[in-house]
Amino acid sequence: MPKLRITVNAPATIGFAFICLIVMIINYMTAGKSNELLFMTYHSSLLSPLTYLRFFTHVLGHEGWSHFIGNMTYILLLGPMLEEKHSSRRIIYIILVTAFVTGLINYIFFPNVALCGASGVVFAFIICTSFTGFREGEIPLSFILVAAVFIGQQVYEGVAIRDNVSNLSHIIGGVIGAIIGYQSNKKSRYRY
Repeated sequence: MPKLRITVNAPATIGFAFICLIVMIINYMTAGKSNELLFMTYHSSLLSPLTYLRFFTHVLGHEGWSHFIGNMTYILLLGPMLEEKHSSRRIIYIILVTAFVTGLINYIFFPNVALCGASGVVFAFIICTSFTGFREGEIPLSFILVAAVFIGQQVYEGVAIRDNVSNLSHIIGGVIGAIIGYQSNKKSRYRY
């Protein structure tokens, strides 16, 4: 019987999840102070270098264990498939772009709201995944259905439910996932 071995099939995805876990543990040990300092974006002075750092690092912090587990379940489910199809570099690009855009928009338009968590990245992955069967000149029905359900849910929750969830960052993540998914699949069609 052949020996089984564990392989790292998606280094960017697994690395991201592992970093989020470490940040979650540190946040727990510091009673939330590390999130406030480094892993949450909010309206702070543009003279502080940490303001710019937090535009990216806010996706690493999570409000609590259920928030973390919910996001990491999707990240670890969808990320390896995307990483296998596109590359580790593309996954890192999706994470960085989603983090920066959601952080910047939150900073500009919602000065009284602190934002943390990888939910925007999750929705970027969800929408990007719906492009896996994309062919030139076609729009996948799966993309239309996912986008309709996703956007409908976010609009409904944004209007009808008052909670600490940033529905706008979910929508922004979905838009980024659609753009990158479309571009990535269009490029991959022409590779030999």
